[in-house]
Amino acid sequence: MRYHHLYADDAGESHWRDVAIELTERSFAPPAERIHVSEPEAASAVMFLKLQPGWNEPIHSTPRAQMLICLAGAAQVTASDGETRLIEKGDAWRMEDVGGKGHRTEVVSEVDFEALIVQYT
Repeated sequence: MRYHHLYADDAGESHWRDVAIELTERSFAPPAERIHVSEPEAASAVMFLKLQPGWNEPIHSTPRAQMLICLAGAAQVTASDGETRLIEKGDAWRMEDVGGKGHRTEVVSEVDFEALIVQYT
């Protein structure tokens, strides 16, 4: 498992990297069998969003550190360094470009882009 990580460097330039999710086998919900699960992260809010086909947003920074999980559709996201990623159904995207030059998002699917967002504390 992995997620797309968008972050800003010290100069404010946003960049992409892939981050592998480490899983450990443990008892998560006793008395259920042991499963492979990641370490928990504290969250402050959960919300859903929907963007219509063709939605095209100007360059902006994320308002806070958050994880987006795409449920339907596809969006093309461009970091300020020019690298583009396609975020589509099943992808997880961690946004941490809170300051700096930000990123641009455009819905490229013919269906709505639907997502779950988890905001970190």
